This record gives sequence, structure tokens and C-alpha cells, in this order.
Amino acid sequence: MQAITPVTITNKAAEEIKNIMENKNIPEGYLLRIGIKGSGGCAGFEYMLGFDKKKDTDLEYNVAGVPVLVEKKHTMYLLDLEVDFHEGADARGFTFVKKQPA
Repeated sequence: MQAITPVTITNKAAEEIKNIMENKNIPEGYLLRIGIKGSGGCAGFEYMLGFDKKKDTDLEYNVAGVPVLVEKKHTMYLLDLEVDFHEGADARGFTFVKKQPA
């Protein structure tokens, strides 16, 4: 496990992730993967969450009690990213907030 994590996960998001891992038939050995899609050009990046097996190019972190995989080359783009979970009358799902460094 790495000491400094590029992302944070709120307690609400961690609860939902753990619930999914326990109740949605996620295969054994699969961990939460946080990454990016897109080139970072004009459209920017799109963040993604999913479940995957660890690859040789991954770093593994423990964030809020959740085992998290991040591809090494995505790490710098995920710095200061917070994963949250929104549950409202109109929608529910994970959100990504890029925090400004202190």
C-alpha cells in the first residue's frame, strides 16, 4: 500500500462502495479502480469508477477503508480529487470534486 493517496473518498461514498462490493456480486479479487478517460484536451478529463483486478501498472491505496487501484500514469491527474456520493430526490450517484490545493 502507498502512504500518500491522490484521491479522497467521503464517508458517504465509502459506505456506498462497500455496499456495492458486498451486495452486487463483484468477483473476488476485484478492487475499486479510480481513473480518467479522455485526453485532457479541450474537453478535459472524465473521471471513472469501476471494479477491476490489479495490473502491473497499478498503485494500490487504502482510502477510507476501501482498497483502491490507480494506474500509475493517471496518478498526477487524480491529485486532490474527492469522490462523494449524492442521493437526492432527482438523482443519486457518485460525484467527483477537484479540490484546490491548500
